[in-house]
Amino acid sequence: MKRPFKLLPLSLLLLLLSLMSGCGYNTMQANEEAVTAAWGNVESSYQRRADLIPNLVEVVKGYAKHEAETLQAVTEARAKVGSMQVSKDVLNNPESLNKFQQAQGELSGALSRLMVVVEKYPDLKANQNFMDLQKQLEGTENRINVARERYNASVQTFNTSIRTFPNSLTNSLILHLQRKEPFKAEEGAKVAPKIKF
Repeated sequence: MKRPFKLLPLSLLLLLLSLMSGCGYNTMQANEEAVTAAWGNVESSYQRRADLIPNLVEVVKGYAKHEAETLQAVTEARAKVGSMQVSKDVLNNPESLNKFQQAQGELSGALSRLMVVVEKYPDLKANQNFMDLQKQLEGTENRINVARERYNASVQTFNTSIRTFPNSLTNSLILHLQRKEPFKAEEGAKVAPKIKF
C-alpha cells in the first residue's frame, strides 16, 4: 500500500509540468516583445522622416519664399511631433497612441500640402538636392507604412494570444497583460478625394 503514495508526488509533478507547457506563458511574453520591437521600428521610421524634413524645408525655402505659410505649417507639425514624449507605455494607452497618430497625421498632411506647393516651381522640381530629398522622403513614407503594417500584425498576434484558451487563463491569473491598440486609418482617410477635370 505504501507504493502508490510514493508515486503520487511524482505523478503530480508530471501533471503540473504538462499543464505548464500548455499555459502559453512564454508565448505571450514572446508576442509582447514582438509588439515592442515592431513599435520600435515604427518610431525609427517616423524619426527618419522627421530628420529629413528640415533639409527639405530649407531647399524649398530658397525657391518658394512667398509660401511661408506652408513651410511654417510643416515646421510646426514637425516640432509638435518632436516634442511628444513617447514612452513604451504608449502601447498600453489607447489615448496616447491616438495623440501620437494624430500628430503624425498632421505632419503627413503638412508634407502633402508642401508637395502641392512644389508643383508650382519647375526649377525646384529639377533641383538635384530636392529630388534626392523627395526620393528619400518617399522611401521613408513606404518604410513607415510597412512598419505600421508589421506592428499591426504583431498586435493582432499578441491580442489573439492573450484572449485564447489556455493562454487567457494564464493571463488572467498570472500576467494581467492588456490588449494593445493597432494603428487605425486617419480621420480623413474614410472620405475619398474628389477629382475635378
